[in-house]
Amino acid sequence: MSGGLPCLALVKEDVHKMLAASSHLGAANCTFQMENYVFKKRSESCVIDIKKTWEKLLLAARVIASIENPADVCVISSRNFGQRAVLKFASHTSSTAIAGRFTPGTFTNQIQAAFKEPRLLVVTDPRADHQAIMESSYVNIPVIAFCNTDSPTKYVDIAIPCNIKSSDSIGLMWWMLAREVLRMRGSIHRTVEWDIMPDLFFYRDETKEAETEAAAEIAAVESAPAFPAPAVDAFTAPIVPEVAGEPATMMQPASTFPAKDQDWTAGGEATGADWAADAGGDWGADTNTDWAA
Repeated sequence: MSGGLPCLALVKEDVHKMLAASSHLGAANCTFQMENYVFKKRSESCVIDIKKTWEKLLLAARVIASIENPADVCVISSRNFGQRAVLKFASHTSSTAIAGRFTPGTFTNQIQAAFKEPRLLVVTDPRADHQAIMESSYVNIPVIAFCNTDSPTKYVDIAIPCNIKSSDSIGLMWWMLAREVLRMRGSIHRTVEWDIMPDLFFYRDETKEAETEAAAEIAAVESAPAFPAPAVDAFTAPIVPEVAGEPATMMQPASTFPAKDQDWTAGGEATGADWAADAGGDWGADTNTDWAA
């Protein structure tokens, strides 16, 4: 769809990016609908023609840029590899993103709170996003899809041939599509390099990142030099009394209890008295005292 214009031609930098991301490597199998986009067949994979990929990418960008309201463009990815790219594409092009599981009836059931009526649908994988493609056929919504050599193309209007099994390839294709849409809208100039890096569209595994950060921290701690303990100043150190033959930290406080060898019965025998003798007195003798006298 470049029409032979020099400004729309595929540049060498984009070719290097696509080759580095393995966007030209398809699956081992190939359907008859995707044979037109295969440059060469090998035993382990099919080589996709990058020039045809670029032409279909420009066609898809022209279709997306022709929509008056950018929010009417719905981009979908149920696979983890494309969810980050879909969200980034939606943020830069002001489109509507559905990342994760697609709720059945989103395009057909008006009772749902998440009901949408988009004018264009862009999917990452026709096989994984088959529910959205099927519902779009019920309501006559055109579909743009990134397709591998073995992907089904039923109800797909514009198929962009590329490698959708690699997370780097998916992120790069969404980045290039977003860049071309912004260029055709006039948001960015074609001669100026886009300041958004393709790495922001790539899938990032949080588990591997956490393991890498933990390993880097351990390596930093192990490689850090060992510093000696600071010397104690004799003038500022606290004075602790010492006991002969015993360290200061093992000192035992003075006990308030009597010694174990003290005889408690000794005091009782020395001061023993007949308590019954004193208790024999007449306690009622003074009961007749006249207190009113």
